[in-house]
Amino acid sequence: MSKLVAHALRELSLIGAGENNEDYEGKLRAAVLEIVDVFSKQGHSGYSASLTVSMVEKLLRFMPLTPLTGEEDEWTHIDPSIGGDIAAQNKRCSRVFRRNDGSTFDVEGRVYREPDGTTYITNGSATPVTFPYTPVTEVVDVDG
Repeated sequence: MSKLVAHALRELSLIGAGENNEDYEGKLRAAVLEIVDVFSKQGHSGYSASLTVSMVEKLLRFMPLTPLTGEEDEWTHIDPSIGGDIAAQNKRCSRVFRRNDGSTFDVEGRVYREPDGTTYITNGSATPVTFPYTPVTEVVDVDG
């Protein structure tokens, strides 16, 4: 067993993952360990590990690896009877939308954070997008 897998097992045990079937029918621990095991077997150095983790995290979060271009092939059109003034959603980053007037916005451009760490989005979360665009999120701390 690699040091990384041993570390993952220890940390997962500390949070009780998988012990009482409380997490996704007890499958979370096995899912995490499978990913950690594959990563461990790839034999990364510090540099390649950092690059791989960064890239995989973006991909698993459905985030783009390069800036969005705004070109027409990046958009999925939304039926006007459903979308109202929203004409399209970006295929590469589902949090980016285009209105009928051509303006674009990121619905998670601004996220609000409560003192307890809870985060949420509101009507005030949408921020304008100019292409090329790399998605960013401004975190706004809310007073308790």
